[in-house]
Amino acid sequence: MSRAFVKEENEALTGEELPERPVSSEPNYVTPAGLDSLRTKVEQLHAEHARLKRAAEDFDRPNLIRIERDLRYFQSRLESAIPVSGTAHPLDEVRFGASVRAGDESGAIHTFTIVGEDEADVVQGKVSWQSPLAAALIGAGVGDMVTWDRPVGETTLEVLDIEYRAG
Repeated sequence: MSRAFVKEENEALTGEELPERPVSSEPNYVTPAGLDSLRTKVEQLHAEHARLKRAAEDFDRPNLIRIERDLRYFQSRLESAIPVSGTAHPLDEVRFGASVRAGDESGAIHTFTIVGEDEADVVQGKVSWQSPLAAALIGAGVGDMVTWDRPVGETTLEVLDIEYRAG
C-alpha cells in the first residue's frame, strides 16, 4: 500500500473515532514502583505532546490525538492512585506487592509479583491484584497449597517463599 493512502486515511481520523482507554471501577492500588512508573509515563506524554505541538506536525495528527487520549488516561490513573507499601502487610502472608515463589504440580518453579492493574506484565511475572492467580495466592503463607483456576483448567501451586521489596 502506498504511504500516501495511509496518510490520507490517518488525516481523516477525528478525536471521536479514537476510543478512550477504559478505566477500571476498582480501586487503583499501585506499588511504589508503579506510582513512579505512572509519573514517568505522564511526564513522557507531556513532553511528546509539547514536541508535536511545537513542531506543528499537522501530518501527524493521529499521533497527537493518541497522545492526548493516553495523557487523559494516565493522568487520571495517577490522580486516582492509592500507593500501597508491601511492608505494611504481615510479611508471612501473600498480599498486594508480594513477590511469591511457587511450585506447580510438574515441579516447575514460578515467581509472581502482585501489582496494580497498570503495572501488570505477564512476561515479567507481574500479575494484577484482580487476576485469578492473585486471588488464589492472596492470604496464603509459605507451605500453603492454593488452587489457581485457569481457563485451561485448575493448577495447584505450593507457596515456597514470600518476599516484600522495600520502597
